[in-house]
Amino acid sequence: MESIEDLKNYAKRIRKGIIQAVYYANSGHPGGALSVADILTVLYFKEMNINPKDPNMPNRDRLVLSKGHASAALYSTLAYRGYFEDEELTTFRNINSNLQGHPDKNKVPGVDMTTGSLGQGLSAANGMAISAKLHNENYRVYCILGDGEIEEGQVWEAAMAAAHYKLDNLCVIVDNNNLQIDGKISDVMNSYPIDKKFESFGFEVMNIDGNDIEEIIKAFEVARNIKGKPTAIIAKTIKGKGVSFMENKASWHGKAPSLEEFNQAINELQ
Repeated sequence: MESIEDLKNYAKRIRKGIIQAVYYANSGHPGGALSVADILTVLYFKEMNINPKDPNMPNRDRLVLSKGHASAALYSTLAYRGYFEDEELTTFRNINSNLQGHPDKNKVPGVDMTTGSLGQGLSAANGMAISAKLHNENYRVYCILGDGEIEEGQVWEAAMAAAHYKLDNLCVIVDNNNLQIDGKISDVMNSYPIDKKFESFGFEVMNIDGNDIEEIIKAFEVARNIKGKPTAIIAKTIKGKGVSFMENKASWHGKAPSLEEFNQAINELQ
């Protein structure tokens, strides 16, 4: 059983992997990858039923990273969980690499859904959850949405379907870092109150600190015991979490650090 301290250390390693990947690629989306690192840590090192030695295990839990541009976070998590060698992170976004800018389930072990076009991941997660119900399987499906991404209308069509089919094996996590590429979500296209919206669509909803390991663990424990409806966890996070000069800066949505910034970020994450 991993301790809270172990999980915090894994999260630091994952954040270092994110910074390394984006730096060597000279391209990527560090801000939203860093904000979701704690959630991915808890999912892959504690919560999900998975086996890195058998990535396609039929009864495994599934993860759909709908905000696919945060792929560096998923790749770093998978690497340190043992799906592939962490040295591969330095090939991120290289034309010959399996680790492209958006996750590809046909190229990367442990990726359950190819994502990139925003707003579509929840529809795919619904399909997985419905399949589990139809085949009497007990696996769970987790779907990570960005708070800017939920401005896409298909998200709400999918939310309506999830509640209609009573997908209590589905858990949606909204990475609510309050920033998207052009600024605050409240300024670009205000989606608040996010929790009330999901409630109105028939979800069980929780609001948590998405950078607090213990709160994340408790939320997933509650979600596992919800019956008859899907769960949405609204995770309040900090964009660029863990790197001081990236935190709460929309400008770090999609750019790579310089060598000086890279060194500072790695030092802060030691």
